[in-house]
Amino acid sequence: MTNTQPKKLIKNPIHFLSLGFGSGLSPVAPGTMGTLVAVPLYLVLSHYLSQTGYAIVTCVVMFVGIYLCEKTTRALGVHDHPAIVWDEIAGYFITLLFVPVTFFHVVLGFVLFRLFDIVKPWPVSVIDSRMKGGLGVMLDDVIAGLYALALMQLYLYYFA
Repeated sequence: MTNTQPKKLIKNPIHFLSLGFGSGLSPVAPGTMGTLVAVPLYLVLSHYLSQTGYAIVTCVVMFVGIYLCEKTTRALGVHDHPAIVWDEIAGYFITLLFVPVTFFHVVLGFVLFRLFDIVKPWPVSVIDSRMKGGLGVMLDDVIAGLYALALMQLYLYYFA
């Protein structure tokens, strides 16, 4: 199946997840919408899990994402279709690893992650353009999340 519209895939649980529970179908800024979906998920997870538990769930989200994004990429026949936003969810989760749960940190993490995801500094831009498949879809957002995490940790060390 190639050149399929993402809306047609939403009933399949694999695609439903990779499309960010439908948020990736937004006609405006699907990546931002996918990241917005990550916010309440993060809040629930951080409330019920220890930092170690949250880190484990984040790793699972990353590795499961490779599979999910691969399946949806193949179904759509397009590498890294904008509707695929599971990678944004994973990237945002990474951004907030070992960060206190406050309104300010949730918003700062959102802004930093979106900045790195949109600007795509090296090597994010190289990975985004050269790596294909589920790993390629996930890896650029994982690295963007790591950049945002590094800035979050620097902020916490020097200013919090």
